Amino acid sequence: MIHLVGRQGMENKMSPILRTVMMLTLSNVFMTFAWYAHLKDLKSKPLIWAILFSWGIAFFEYLIQVPANRTGYQVLSLAQLKILQEVIALSVFIPFAIFYMRQSVGWNYVWAAACMCGAIYFMFRSPS
Repeated sequence: MIHLVGRQGMENKMSPILRTVMMLTLSNVFMTFAWYAHLKDLKSKPLIWAILFSWGIAFFEYLIQVPANRTGYQVLSLAQLKILQEVIALSVFIPFAIFYMRQSVGWNYVWAAACMCGAIYFMFRSPS
């Protein structure tokens, strides 16, 4: 990742978990658009255009996601990092589906969110 601030700058003042969450959230915005925006914006274009469009967006997503995972893995287990990623993905997807894709929200969103909260609890609780 390109560092825009010196080693003594804001990067060292932010906790690794907060930095990971922020970077994974931004990367998920990119990836959600890469995976799904072509369904709305390029539906009449040839498949190759949708693929190239998605790859172009995914490139920028990986520039953020790979450093985020490296930062997070310093303080989180692999399982915790994965659950965090999934919760962030769902948190990004729901507003995307509602506001960008104009999908309606049903009870399935609520139940999925409740299951994710349970997953967070079990992954981040102290071992007994």
